[in-house]
Amino acid sequence: MTKPRILVARAIFPDIVDRLRQHFEVEANAEDTIWSPAELAARLADKDGAFTTGSQRIDATLLAAAPRLKIVANMAVGYNNFDVDAMTAAGVQGTNTPDVLTETTADFGFALLMATARRMTESEHYLRAGQWTKWSYDMFAGSDIHGSTLGIIGMGRIGQGIAKRGAHGFGMKVIYHNRSRLAAELEAECRATYVSKDELLRTADHVMLVVPYTPASHHTIGAAELALMKPTATLINIARGGIVDDAALAVALRERRIAAAGLDVFEGEPTVHPDLLTVPNVVLTPHIASATVPTRRAMADLAADNLIAFFDGRGALTPVNTPAANLASAG
Repeated sequence: MTKPRILVARAIFPDIVDRLRQHFEVEANAEDTIWSPAELAARLADKDGAFTTGSQRIDATLLAAAPRLKIVANMAVGYNNFDVDAMTAAGVQGTNTPDVLTETTADFGFALLMATARRMTESEHYLRAGQWTKWSYDMFAGSDIHGSTLGIIGMGRIGQGIAKRGAHGFGMKVIYHNRSRLAAELEAECRATYVSKDELLRTADHVMLVVPYTPASHHTIGAAELALMKPTATLINIARGGIVDDAALAVALRERRIAAAGLDVFEGEPTVHPDLLTVPNVVLTPHIASATVPTRRAMADLAADNLIAFFDGRGALTPVNTPAANLASAG
């Protein structure tokens, strides 16, 4: 029996490619070339499945050029690179990698919060430039984390992990805003109180964004929202680029209308808004919240498991849509 043909769209762990080769005819991108949409579509034209990493856009135009495609497995918990409606209409299964990166990403979110509040990037640049010649009482004095108010927008698994770290580890008062309120037992576990978005922005000493990107969440934080925040507050984004209006944020940082920001994601990444590169009171990291070897391996394994299970006829393990046309044709 002919093996299904799959495309691995970015470089991944070589042993996971070897595991995929046991089940599929694999075209791998070991050179990690960044293909244009047209190049990606051309490579998918004769493929039954794809392993993507979140930066490959799967939309109606691409799907029209890939008539054999049955499944796209994203090595990411987010899937805003998927046009889910177009995939469902075309009978293409989409999958993601939830759960396996929750704790690692929550760790990083808290690390970014701490680095931002305590002005670690600014102080390191100062030291490396040879400017540290004496101690002074206010040198890089930042804001406290312990005992402060943490506001979380987006209270899914990662948001809950951050809330627990703040409440249980640092004695923070945790408030949150979400599309729907958590069950009472989850609120109790997180020691978190539900508030409106405006109240959160006005009250929080540190605002953490963990909301998924959708058209509805585009620019959840813009100029109007930044104006509600305390001038002493920090803003942390580990969600997705586009949740924050980066241009408006750069202005607010430059004018010290908020104290600082920590960003792991950006609009149009890997391009970063140039104004963010010129303000000192921002910590910038290149989308690495899940970047530990064990977690990235777990993500890659789950994406591979989704492909294997789907073509074995067992169905995708972590589906993000339900394309009925695929149910009878997976095996």
